[in-house]
Amino acid sequence: MIKSIVFDMGQVLLRFDPELFLTRAGAEGEDRVLLKREVYQSLEWARMDRGSLTDAEAAEIICRRLPARLHETARRLVGMWDRPILPVEGMEELIGELKAKGYGIYLLSNASCRQHDYWPRVPASRFFDGTLVSADVKLVKPQPEIYRLLCETFSLTADECVFVDDAINNAEAAFLCGLHPIVFHGDAGELRQRLREEGVDI
Repeated sequence: MIKSIVFDMGQVLLRFDPELFLTRAGAEGEDRVLLKREVYQSLEWARMDRGSLTDAEAAEIICRRLPARLHETARRLVGMWDRPILPVEGMEELIGELKAKGYGIYLLSNASCRQHDYWPRVPASRFFDGTLVSADVKLVKPQPEIYRLLCETFSLTADECVFVDDAINNAEAAFLCGLHPIVFHGDAGELRQRLREEGVDI
């Protein structure tokens, strides 16, 4: 029987869209291509998620590869992409219903140490019973250790958990660790139906 629902954050609870962030920052043409590559497709971004670099440290390294005119924009793209938070439509309501039904609600997210600063601004955050963030534990999805740590930390039984993530490799890893994964495609209505198929009362 399913007792808990575990959610990813980016592209599940909130929009994480580098193209949107670049547009919002006014990046165009060659500068846009350069910033996307050096910020969002960088090793430093992965290291922030793993907790081996802070956001400020990563921005400093990234800026060394960029012309001076782009330094301030790069720092904003690293440290202020969450302003404003853009919730995924329908997810706050769905999670509120799950919480009201008595399900445990948990977060398992690849995110930097700064996640704790903006997490309270994610509308659905008030429904969560616990969060596990990759930077805090120096593990990232899809490493199997992070799924096991989630279960150990919150005394969850893997077979009693549905795991919702937009990345198929993360969903597969959850499956291999005994959870019931659902790949999220951005549609809260579709997710509601998939949850029902897993036996969730929603």
